[in-house]
Amino acid sequence: MLYHMYEATRMAIMPWRMGAQAVRNTVTAPWSPLSYTPLGKQIDSAAEMFERVTRRYGKPDWGFEKTVIDGKDVAVEEEVVIHRTYCSLVNFKRDTKTKRNDPKLLVVAPVSGHYATLLRGTVETMLPDHDVYVTDWTDCRYVPITADRFNLSDYIDYIIDFLHYLGPNTHVLAVCQPSVPALAAVSIMSGWGDICAPASMTLMGGPIDTRRNPTAVNKLAKEHTIEWFERHVVTVVPPPYPGMGRRVYPGFIQLTNFISMNLDKHMISLNELFDHLVQGDEEEADKKKAFYDEYLAVMDLPAEFYLETVETVFQKHSLPKGEMMARWNPVKTEQITRTAILCVEGELDDISGVGQTKAALDMTPNLPDSMKHYHLQKNVGHYGVFNGGRWRREIAPVVKGFIREHDHELGGKARKVHAIAS
Repeated sequence: MLYHMYEATRMAIMPWRMGAQAVRNTVTAPWSPLSYTPLGKQIDSAAEMFERVTRRYGKPDWGFEKTVIDGKDVAVEEEVVIHRTYCSLVNFKRDTKTKRNDPKLLVVAPVSGHYATLLRGTVETMLPDHDVYVTDWTDCRYVPITADRFNLSDYIDYIIDFLHYLGPNTHVLAVCQPSVPALAAVSIMSGWGDICAPASMTLMGGPIDTRRNPTAVNKLAKEHTIEWFERHVVTVVPPPYPGMGRRVYPGFIQLTNFISMNLDKHMISLNELFDHLVQGDEEEADKKKAFYDEYLAVMDLPAEFYLETVETVFQKHSLPKGEMMARWNPVKTEQITRTAILCVEGELDDISGVGQTKAALDMTPNLPDSMKHYHLQKNVGHYGVFNGGRWRREIAPVVKGFIREHDHELGGKARKVHAIAS
């Protein structure tokens, strides 16, 4: 019923949204006296704000047309190389004139309410120096109920399959929630002696061990039973969506939770957007619009994946305890011996507290210390770990340097040159 109520409310607001658009058209018309007055600008801005905050946003485009390599513009083409029911593996092909020996990078996006395009800034920064592939997850309200189910083990299987497709000497970058399945996948592959186990793995702001420095999100997960979550936040997709009848954790609930955690900041930000619109400050207004176009675009999660993640990661802490199972495979992080690990955390992260991601380094005792690295970024929160100015200027250079150092080809050549010079 929860989803039906949401859809009914959205439909009820539709006439008001159309009315707001009609007001905008009238107020901004060249023949309207109000279009030349401060009052008219305020009315237009207020109507636009109403229309924007009540809109349902679809999946944003990646929007990559070019990147800059060696100071020159290079065209970029988006190509789906693998298509699965719940995820597509997308490669951003760079139209370079000469063959480049850049590292292969698998960016594992979270299934936590937002689309993979939330990592647009991450991909954009890594694109000039890497052959980038991204897990582009599917909104479950568009997956028919006749399709297979999708749980945490399926997520791990997807990562393993994608790494097999990409082959040896691939690097993994997992942002937030997928740090757990990425670490699990690499642990399993390492136990198999799989030659496609990645050369390096970067974990950014992930809930590896939420017993360390627990946040409000972690405490909420511990306060309720898994049955409570199933009763209160899992619902059924209504018609006319293709996934009608499918049990999901709706994106609009996750978005509500995200906004409520920082309600004051969002109110201030939206007030600033209104002021920019009134004052005609288009550049600053466009920045705010771009952020909220992405932030307000949410997708539904498979109920079985959501519930299993809450129970395994946030309630039982199965991974750090060495008790996690994926299919029939025990997940033993001590089996990682050849995949270098970089853990990145934000000092002000209120989603994954400081120390939760770093736990991965303590859970891999058989990995040499020379293959472990930790970076704590000052003055950034969760979003700033993988997007924004500090990501580009301070974090990305660390990630890029770590990848190249541990690339089996580039890193090996660099070490050989260094040894000869010594």
